[in-house]
Amino acid sequence: MTLHSLDPRSPWVISTHELGRRPGAMQQLVRTLPAPEDLGVEMIGVPKDADVELSLRLEAVMEGVLVTGTARAPLQGECVRCLDPLTSEVEVGFQELYFYSAEDADEDDQILDGELLDLEPTFRDAVVLSLPLSPVCSEDCPGLCVECGVKLAEADADHGHEPRVDVRWAALKELKITTDDDQEG
Repeated sequence: MTLHSLDPRSPWVISTHELGRRPGAMQQLVRTLPAPEDLGVEMIGVPKDADVELSLRLEAVMEGVLVTGTARAPLQGECVRCLDPLTSEVEVGFQELYFYSAEDADEDDQILDGELLDLEPTFRDAVVLSLPLSPVCSEDCPGLCVECGVKLAEADADHGHEPRVDVRWAALKELKITTDDDQEG
């Protein structure tokens, strides 16, 4: 259950004043907001302050305000195979019920602060859950050479390396394993 005092000047705080507490009342909103910081996973995310395009529908219901929407935001990251920078876009849908009262809500539910709701946690959850954990620049990206680090997409067709043998184990090559058949003959 999220219950704290919200700042009405925060871009992600939305007023539900026009809805009142009249079930069935609805409001459509289209906004462009700055992306919050730390919105992503290790290799890809939404850059801080990037434009996030929101299309929202707020509906008053008996328990609170139901928010349904879509969000579109740019992504920046790097390919996990070749480490090249990559850019993309994410579009997510979300739906969250913001309860009028903490008594009606469970522990993980969102609560209205008077007539205000904070959309950022709902948006953050939707975006982070939709991000690829291993983004690639292309599905057939061959990555980097494990020996020298050259990009395999740019390497010659005959790119390769002689197998290296650890000198500490070189003596093992000279050993001959004898089996029962070798000992009998």
